[in-house]
Amino acid sequence: MKGAVEERATQLGEYILENKATVRAAAKKFHISKSTVHKDVSDRLQTVNPQLYSEVRQILDINKAQRHIRGGIATRRKYLQNE
Repeated sequence: MKGAVEERATQLGEYILENKATVRAAAKKFHISKSTVHKDVSDRLQTVNPQLYSEVRQILDINKAQRHIRGGIATRRKYLQNE
């Protein structure tokens, strides 16, 4: 089981890196929870593949910085559809 978790962490990291995906998008793609994705790419990936971890960390930091903008856009769409 240990190998499967480490392999999943690597696959998640590669997916996020290739697609510049959010944690939510990765969770949806792999059919697992956001908490699991976050645990895999934040903790496990750092010990398994430090190089991949640092690249994924940069993408996740960018996504975190843009999170409030995406939320505002989604709210705007919601209210424009109701009019």
